[in-house]
Amino acid sequence: MSEPETCALPLGFTDRMRRLLGAEYPAFLASYDKPRRPALRVNPLRLDGAPDGVRALLPFLAERVPFTADGWYYPDDPALRPGRHPYHEAGLYYIQEASAMIPAALCPPRPGERVLDLCAAPGGKATQLAGALRGQGLLVANEIHPGRAAVLSGNIERMGIPNALVLNMEPQTLAERFPGFFDRIVVDAPCSGEGMFRKEPQAVQMWSPENIALCAARQAEILRAAARMLAPGGTIVYSTCTFAPEEDEGSVLTFLREHPDFDTVMTDASAILACLADGRLDAGRPDWVPGGTEYAGSLRRAVRLFPHHADGEGHFAVLLRRRADAASGDAVSGGAVSGGAVSRRAERPGRRDTRPGRGISLPDALRLFRDFAGSVLGYIPDGIPCLFGETLSLLPAGCDLTAESLNGLRVLRAGLELGSVAGGRFTPAHALAMAALPVPDGARRYALDSAGGQPAAYLRGETVSCPSELAGWYTVTVDGFPLGWGKADRGIMKNHYPKGLRRG
Repeated sequence: MSEPETCALPLGFTDRMRRLLGAEYPAFLASYDKPRRPALRVNPLRLDGAPDGVRALLPFLAERVPFTADGWYYPDDPALRPGRHPYHEAGLYYIQEASAMIPAALCPPRPGERVLDLCAAPGGKATQLAGALRGQGLLVANEIHPGRAAVLSGNIERMGIPNALVLNMEPQTLAERFPGFFDRIVVDAPCSGEGMFRKEPQAVQMWSPENIALCAARQAEILRAAARMLAPGGTIVYSTCTFAPEEDEGSVLTFLREHPDFDTVMTDASAILACLADGRLDAGRPDWVPGGTEYAGSLRRAVRLFPHHADGEGHFAVLLRRRADAASGDAVSGGAVSGGAVSRRAERPGRRDTRPGRGISLPDALRLFRDFAGSVLGYIPDGIPCLFGETLSLLPAGCDLTAESLNGLRVLRAGLELGSVAGGRFTPAHALAMAALPVPDGARRYALDSAGGQPAAYLRGETVSCPSELAGWYTVTVDGFPLGWGKADRGIMKNHYPKGLRRG
């Protein structure tokens, strides 16, 4: 079969896939000419996921993604722009490739656990993990690239996640600070991106055997760091969006040889097991890597998605578990995070200043917030209050974290950002409006008229009219879902939607 000219696939890639797939290769190659099926994942922190309720709100959804309960396909129609809908800004869903939903679905965390997404940008897997945690426990979402970390932080905020830390750190540095700390770790590793060739032409241009080898070496380093941070009995989900055996089964094989206290385990996720049974997903291929037959049983527990078997881009994922009786390596005193020096780097947009607050004490900041919360929120959220510069935040309770334990880390988001305190006033943060927290009857909320174009005007940064008797801060909502803050004054709801998020 000749290569379709529209694909422009690298010759070294097609030669290898022809050799590995054999009789399946023509169908695999033909999949590159199939139309893509875009997908999104509804946010269980906003919606309960019941199909009837979801489709009543989002009638453009087509059918369920088979790998996870919260995923849906939608039509690839240029006129349909779910990323521009007010519901997107309200955090009702996250636009995500169907295949990218597999890693977090492979072993979803339980509420109350400590979870790390080590290579988290732009936030698809992190927000999926947060949905499983249901606001309980701790999610640490880390991204090494500053610009991508800022995007990650924004998505964490938009999806209303109150129990997440967003960090911009090297994995090896985190391993020094969080030894044996996490119950679950997701490593969606940087890779050669072969599974995204249909979607991302840049991945095709960057492909080379040398880049594959470089990626495999980087993946080994990241996995070593992840292993140091995992508690005995904990699990690591390792995943890539490539077909390259060197980065998939090969990286797992290298890891297992270096870490005899680990082995792969089969997922117990019913949706994924069903897809493995009916052929929409494939098992790992130990025969594709040298020495793979020695670990054949372990490598077959991996999951592969090929685009000629299921609607989605290429993906690989495997579940690695540390023996419960394994020594934790670098012991954690009392389960707490190791200390570090205070960061003195200049604060970038979105980064939290981790120096102690100056000009106001924590008790005074809390008093201002409680006054605000009592009149506007109708309740006081739970957590460990921390003052970072003029920013008041709540770290998740029960997770052995303190403001001091974050010293020296580049922190973009420290739990739930409540607001800023300056000049004896409290100004609420956008994250507080968006947080998926209880809404008591007494909470101040102002509903925009979704039929009259008010949500779009608000998202552009425009003021909207309101009853003249209203005064002060209100959570601005669309159909009951939060969009941000407004401040009512004499019949005008002044717009406090963040300028960096406003639409042109």
